[in-house]
Amino acid sequence: MASNKDKAVDGKSYKPGLTRRESLKWLGLLSASVAVPAIITLSGEETVAETGKGHWPELSLKPVSSKGYGKDPNLIVPPESPWPLTLEQRELNTIAVLSDIIVPREGGVPSASEVKVPDVVNEWVSAPYAGQQRDRLEILSLLAWLEDESTLRYKNGFRAITQSQRIAIIDDIAFKKAFRSEAFARPANAFSRLRSLVLAAFFCSPEGTKDLGYLGNVPIAGDYPGPTREAMQHLNGLLDHLGLSLEIA
Repeated sequence: MASNKDKAVDGKSYKPGLTRRESLKWLGLLSASVAVPAIITLSGEETVAETGKGHWPELSLKPVSSKGYGKDPNLIVPPESPWPLTLEQRELNTIAVLSDIIVPREGGVPSASEVKVPDVVNEWVSAPYAGQQRDRLEILSLLAWLEDESTLRYKNGFRAITQSQRIAIIDDIAFKKAFRSEAFARPANAFSRLRSLVLAAFFCSPEGTKDLGYLGNVPIAGDYPGPTREAMQHLNGLLDHLGLSLEIA
């Protein structure tokens, strides 16, 4: 039975919900979308609580030795289990809490954990490729740092403290200013990477694309109407700015 420290914010352990084939399909989409980490603030304030030189765990992880897809992967119907998943339940629980801080439920739009984003993060960090294994070390180090920081501040583990206390810690590593802080630069970099994965996975989901208003892959009845006048004006303005506009006689 899981301890209280291993339970997610709502008192329940995170339950994976995607099949391996579903999460592997998401993995293919993420490979292109998270090449460059994004620095995105969670609110309008930039505050960093300085705590000296800080701390950062030096983890020694057992290498993932699976062979991966091979040279000609089939991402339309991927293999059921090309490699074992590596995250433990307690780690999934923490990622579920973090995912819902990054993408909380808002009205009828579900949170990141509700669309099973932690499943995709698990698939990503378990893949045997060099980039994913660097992310695995960064993200697992971040989870260990959060436990240590939470214990130092609040005498309890990250999942056992209140939501406002969690937000206080995350606010210290979620903003650009944190990258200039000796205490928070390394956790800020790792959190930025996790945030990029969570956001990319969420907006690859059907619920995320709907929230974006994406209308692709929808058949149009009748002839294609072409771009709107506003869209053409915007495009022409960009071309003019780049010096790429064409003068038509």
